[in-house]
Amino acid sequence: MTGSIEQGPSQTHGNTHILHFLVRLPRPVEKVWPALATPEGLTDWFGDVDVLVPRLGGTVALRGLGAGEVTAWDVERVAEYTVEGGGRLRFHLERDGERGAVLRFTHEFRGEGEVRDEGETGPDWRTRFEHLIEKLAEEREDPPGPS
Repeated sequence: MTGSIEQGPSQTHGNTHILHFLVRLPRPVEKVWPALATPEGLTDWFGDVDVLVPRLGGTVALRGLGAGEVTAWDVERVAEYTVEGGGRLRFHLERDGERGAVLRFTHEFRGEGEVRDEGETGPDWRTRFEHLIEKLAEEREDPPGPS
C-alpha cells in the first residue's frame, strides 16, 4: 500500500482560514500515532519540536509555529495543537483496512487575504505529508527475527 494526499476545500471566514487534507498512510494507526504525538515522531517529518507534553492541556512548542497547548487528545485517534503563531493543527486518525490509516488533517489559522494554495501563507503541508508517507513506508512491517 502506498500513501496519497488529497487537499480538501479551503475555507476563509473573515481573516480565519481553514485548510483540510485527507492523507492515506501505508501503516496501521498504532504505527502512525507516534509520528503525530511524540516529539521524535513529529521531528522526523514535520519539523523541530521544542516541547510536547502529550496530554490534554499539555504544553507544546513547534519551532517555526510557536508555543501553545494540546487542545484535544484521544490516544491513537486525535492530537490537536493550538499554537500562538500557527493556529490550530488537528490530526484525526482512522483505520483504513487492516494495514493502513487515514489522517484527516485540519489547519485553522488567522491571516490577511485569501488562501488560494496550501503553503501560500503557511507550512507547505503537501511536502510535509509526502515526508510522513516516506518515513512510514521506510519502516519495516515486522522487525527481523533472531538469526
